[in-house]
Amino acid sequence: MSTISNEAGHRPIGFTAPSGIDRAAHHRLDEAWLAAAWSHPTTRVFVVSGGQVLVDDTPDGRTELVMTPAFEAPLTETHRYFLGTDTDGVSYFALQKDALPGRMDQSARPAGLREAGLLLDGRDAALMVHAVALENWQRLHRFCSRCGERTVIAAAGHIRRCPACGAEHYPRTDPAVIMLVTDEHDRALLGRQVHWPEGRFSTLAGFVEPGESIEQSVVREVFEEAGVTVGAVEYVASQPWPFPSSLMLGFMARATSSEIDVDGDEIEEARWFSREELTAAFASGEVLPPFGISIASHLIELWYGRPLPKPGGPAA
Repeated sequence: MSTISNEAGHRPIGFTAPSGIDRAAHHRLDEAWLAAAWSHPTTRVFVVSGGQVLVDDTPDGRTELVMTPAFEAPLTETHRYFLGTDTDGVSYFALQKDALPGRMDQSARPAGLREAGLLLDGRDAALMVHAVALENWQRLHRFCSRCGERTVIAAAGHIRRCPACGAEHYPRTDPAVIMLVTDEHDRALLGRQVHWPEGRFSTLAGFVEPGESIEQSVVREVFEEAGVTVGAVEYVASQPWPFPSSLMLGFMARATSSEIDVDGDEIEEARWFSREELTAAFASGEVLPPFGISIASHLIELWYGRPLPKPGGPAA
């Protein structure tokens, strides 16, 4: 396998920092408990709409979710998702709305996960990821896949039940592999997708297909996208990626061939980089790094040995 630096990779992967939130799944079917939690004065609620929430920049330089006491939210709200409790016993709910509410506070603004995920602390980021993932699933799975009847929300947003045939449907998560491939010279293989801006390079990635292991998926995806064969595969870490419903499974992989033949459909260009070549490419602007919220940055930094430059910022 490639050399992994002990000086890099310690930065938490986006959406995986300790949150202090217990999802408390055993309460989701307890309507009496949920009603009591909703009416409790410490309970906090925020609105999610179209993958966005309201965030606020505090005077001390932090960014946080805009949350209100539950008693200020509509009592008859049906799209209400229980997200869990913290160590102080505070309960958290998200409300799915067609639009974010207006705010008197001019510092509050709408934000999606790609922006807010880099700014929020572990608690707020975890709450937002959970809420956005549920909202995405709820919006796209309103009808029963067995009989076509409209389903109803249950388990505080974590199940949809069909009143016609009795089927229960659960939130969908699509496993995807993302991998940094290195060769015998410890060069890293980075690729550019066809819809990315010129110069944007990152790791290869793809969805796991039915009937294959995640290791087999790594081998297949690398060969399909770049024409490079892979031998050893080593799991590193995972990352929730609700765009709209993926779970990214990160790997380091060792190439057994070096000739590149991109597919032209997903990957337009792929190149081998030594650390020195990548440093020079960052400095010249020839290569733009992936956004830091992605596990791709973590994988590259494990090999690179130090933090990547921020997109649009000075070279590392």
